[in-house]
Amino acid sequence: MQKIEDRTFDEERALYGSSQVEAVRCRFDGPADGESAFKESSDIIARDCYFNLRYPFWHDKNLLIEGGEMTSLCRAALWYSRNIEIKDTRMHGIKALRECSDVKISGCDIVSPEFGWSVSRVEMTDSSAESEYFMMRSDNLKFDRMKLKGKYSFQYISDSVFTNCEFDTKDAFWHAHNVLVKDCIVKGEYLAWYCEDVTFENCTIIGTQPLCYCKNLKLINCRMEGCDLSFEKSDVNAEIKSAVDSIKNPASGVIRVQSVGDIIRDDPEAKAEIISE
Repeated sequence: MQKIEDRTFDEERALYGSSQVEAVRCRFDGPADGESAFKESSDIIARDCYFNLRYPFWHDKNLLIEGGEMTSLCRAALWYSRNIEIKDTRMHGIKALRECSDVKISGCDIVSPEFGWSVSRVEMTDSSAESEYFMMRSDNLKFDRMKLKGKYSFQYISDSVFTNCEFDTKDAFWHAHNVLVKDCIVKGEYLAWYCEDVTFENCTIIGTQPLCYCKNLKLINCRMEGCDLSFEKSDVNAEIKSAVDSIKNPASGVIRVQSVGDIIRDDPEAKAEIISE
């Protein structure tokens, strides 16, 4: 493997089509303002590198990015790439991951609107993110010990598992399909509307008007805080170990709850059973 150390690259396609390259403490920055440094490359290692230019990793395969920084000017850093590992890296450019597959992310700090669109088979651990439309239309996600703050997260995702995470994000999990959220804190408004085959297990759910218009929704041993107008028009089976502010017109299923402040039934089609223990 060719090793490149302590160099600066600012030209267009500086290392285009490279293979078997390890870049160490290199800077992709400068007055030439070039794009696409590693486009169409394979078997690349980038350690402790600084990326301040656009589109560095497009159409690549077999990448290891470790200990580096992608600034806010490093737009759309990884697109159409596969077999990627990103460790201990600051990812601060918009649209940092799109149309990629087989990705492992650990120990990363992500500040990136529109991060992770249309990606598949992504594992994320011990990381934090601030984002809008985070991971939209993605599938086969596996997240553990991850903190997120944002809006409109995990919309249209499928076949995914989240454990030991903390999410503070409104409109999360809209239209999600076949998802397990376990041992998590989920805070935000309008959680998981229009989802299907989604399960929350041992979770704390916080925020107004959660879990409406859902199909085959399950809550197992969960708590709810500040949740009013919950479960409207949903097919739900729930075991809730706390009080709920209000429940409105659940369509079908059984809701077992410690207590309910208000039950609203003004729709004759709302036939779910509510059992207050």
